Order: sequence, then structure tokens, then C-alpha cells
Amino acid sequence: MPRDDAQGGEDAGEGTGAERARIAHELVAGVQGMPPGEVPDALCRTCVSLLPMVSGLSISVMGDEADLGVLLCASGDVAARLAEIQYTLGEGPCRDALHLRAPVFAPDLTNAPDNRRWPLFSTQAAKAGAAAAFSLPLGGAGSVLGTLDLYKDTPGSLRGAHIRTALLVADAITLAVIALEHASPDPEGAVTWLAGAEADHEEVHHATGMIMVQLGVSGEEALLRLRARAFAQGRTSVELARDVVNRTLDLRDD
Repeated sequence: MPRDDAQGGEDAGEGTGAERARIAHELVAGVQGMPPGEVPDALCRTCVSLLPMVSGLSISVMGDEADLGVLLCASGDVAARLAEIQYTLGEGPCRDALHLRAPVFAPDLTNAPDNRRWPLFSTQAAKAGAAAAFSLPLGGAGSVLGTLDLYKDTPGSLRGAHIRTALLVADAITLAVIALEHASPDPEGAVTWLAGAEADHEEVHHATGMIMVQLGVSGEEALLRLRARAFAQGRTSVELARDVVNRTLDLRDD
């Protein structure tokens, strides 16, 4: 290899290493000293500052089943709505990124091929205020812990440098989730920063079980009914699950 090419490769590697270190430093600084319950939102705010090329973002973590993914944090209502839409409809960049274990980009949800690939999601995403969506899996080749989901309110791709930064942010979030998920500030096993998401996950599980009994349906159909009702009302599955668990909502009344 010519000397200049070799040097260019070394410089690129050094640049990526410096960028990775900068991102890790900012994420640590952004959550340092925060009470566990405030860490997800602080993490989200830091990610927004690291990724100014997008309009908003969300981070979701997976439960035992991919269909029971839980929104850990979102930068705003549009980002939260996009996550809920994808889990309700069962389609979208996030769902594909989970199955493929690879980044999935949709730079123009209003035109082909994106609106043909996910016709329902594309329509609802546009109504929510998103024109482009990008999903990056959190995890390695062996497993996926969740997704980092980005959106833009205007069509357009992410440029090369922006893609690199987004991938490095996803890597840093993955390490944070792995490390903090198993960390406990209390020797007796107190609540961790993921406790809120885990609590939401359990509420959806509980509500799904109650709907199974109420309607005499399978777990898969019960979850589908819950998500469909939430989608129709413009609410999240977690919000509706709480109503079911609190017995203020009975799907037998439909």
C-alpha cells in the first residue's frame, strides 16, 4: 500500500478513536451525579446535543420478546409517537433494524421506496411530523438490546460524517445500557436507571394477561388489541395498560 494511503487510514482510525472518546465523555458527563430515575432523560438530552443533524430521537430497550419493546426516553412527542406507531403497526425502520441487527435508513417517507416498504408506518409518521427516519440497533452481532431511533422533519439522508457519529453514539449507548443495567447504587439491589422501563414492561405484561382472560384470546392477540386501542386513541400502550391494570378500562366493553 502506498505510504500516503496507509497514513490516510491511520489518520481516519485516529479520528474515529478521538470521536468515540469525545462522545463517551459527553455521555458520562451528561448523566453523572443524576438520580437513577432521571438518567434516561438526561441521556436523551445529551444524545440530542451530539446529533444536531436530526430533529429528534428516542431510545427503546427490548424485553423478553421484541414485540414488548419499551420506550426508555424520547426527545419529544413526535419521537415518542414514532416509536409507539412502529410497535403498534409491527412495521417501520425500528422493527427492521431489530430483525436485521443492522442500521435501517428511510430518508424520504413520503416517496418510494420508503413509503412502499412501510406503507402504514410512512403514512402515520408523516401525520406525526416525521419525513425521514433512521434506526440503529443497540448491541453486537450476537444480540440486540434495543434501538436508537432518529427522525427528521424534512426529507433527506444523513451524510457520511453524520452516519459515523450516529453509529458511535449507538455504540456508546449500548455500553451504557449494559453497564448500568447491571449496576445498583444500593447493595441490597435498589432500583437502577432502567427501573422505569422495566416497570412499564411489567405493566404491559400484566395488562396483556388480564385482556387474555377478559376476551379469551392468545397473548399475541391480547397485546395486539392493547396496542391497536392505544393507537386509535393516540395514546401509548403503557398508558392504556395502566388503565387496564387499574380496572378503569375493560376491553370487553368494545
